[in-house]
Amino acid sequence: MLKFLSRPAVKLVERYLPDPYVFVLLLTLVAAAAAIGVERQTPLSVLRYWGDGFWNLLTFSMQMLLVLVTGFMLASSPPVRRLLAKLASQADNAAKAIVLVSVVSLAASWINWGFGLVVGALFAKELARQVRVDYRLLIASAYSGFIVWHGGLAGSIPLVIATEGHFASDRIGVIPTTETIFSLFNLAIVAVLFIVVPLVNRWMLPDESESVFVERHMLDDATPRRQLPMRPAEHLENSVALSWLVGIPGLVFLLDHFLLRGGGLNLNIVNFLFLFLALVLHRTPRQLLDSLYEAVKGGAGIVIQFPFYAGIMAIMVESGLAETLSEGFVSIADADSLPFWSFISAGVLNLFVPSGGGQWAVQAPVMLPAAEALGASVPKIAMAVAWGDAWTNLLQPFWALPVLAIAGLKAKDIMGFCLVQLVITGVIIALGLTFL
Repeated sequence: MLKFLSRPAVKLVERYLPDPYVFVLLLTLVAAAAAIGVERQTPLSVLRYWGDGFWNLLTFSMQMLLVLVTGFMLASSPPVRRLLAKLASQADNAAKAIVLVSVVSLAASWINWGFGLVVGALFAKELARQVRVDYRLLIASAYSGFIVWHGGLAGSIPLVIATEGHFASDRIGVIPTTETIFSLFNLAIVAVLFIVVPLVNRWMLPDESESVFVERHMLDDATPRRQLPMRPAEHLENSVALSWLVGIPGLVFLLDHFLLRGGGLNLNIVNFLFLFLALVLHRTPRQLLDSLYEAVKGGAGIVIQFPFYAGIMAIMVESGLAETLSEGFVSIADADSLPFWSFISAGVLNLFVPSGGGQWAVQAPVMLPAAEALGASVPKIAMAVAWGDAWTNLLQPFWALPVLAIAGLKAKDIMGFCLVQLVITGVIIALGLTFL
């Protein structure tokens, strides 16, 4: 049945979903029109919100670009290539490949979202080198594991409210992760998704006559021909000692961070880990640079699109449109249904504000007073917003950009399959938040 249902979804998306850059331009116009029409903002005010906020994601944009580049460099190192190849050899047919990449992506995304995006995509490429499988569904399966990130160890909302002095601490205090990430209802949702997401991906596998395959040589990264170093500078570029003298201290810093200082994973630490592992495993600066030149080719979408999303977020927040949207859902809720409506409102808002932390800053002032007034569970409301933010990432191409860049595909190639997952996972998460 899912194979049958996925066909029209894939065709619909392939026909009507524009390139993510066009998508963000359309979202910009929709957000601006809504701010003018609904919030009665003047066109000049909206223009100022947009322009003033356009560069607010520069730090995050660089972090995301580094997720792509450092992850690619690490995965292209000879030892990691061998490891991925060995793991991929466990799948000897298309069905096993789809299930395996789904599970690996889910596990990696639950640990850290940046880690999951890169690992899932790179592992999918390695599977495609060894197994004849629909490449679109394989990459969609790698991306679908991202659904669990906000219910995992790096979930920004549960980590924010577990931090002393967070912006809403005077209202709700500090809520430990035992009541959010490691609560029974959240772990149950994660466990069900770990079962359902791989199965749904497997059941969407098209017949061979309808599948889209890629040849192995199209997946291999360009490797420059090696020449013996002649000049002193070339000896430095091919020096293993130079790479290790810098790379090994970087890894020692990470050991200190995790073991002695008790630090955790965040985006900067993930990028630091990827970079210095790549530095050591590539052995020479020249090999690392060759990998870097190949990696940066896929970063164009991140560079051009993230500033537009920053502008959209500014319009939504500064005009009051995000708050109005949240209040509209809250107004029809009671204590039992508030988690559900928080989840739905967060899912809708995520299309325009694709940032977990930014979204919580917008929705918390609306959701928290509503939870207190209705007697609803504050930890569950927070996790409902977190799950809503993660859920519609299956439809929002913003987070798929690193995956698509690594895979060499366009959003329309995978989003049809993700649309089916959106419906099924939405039902599971909504039921879990409502009844558990």
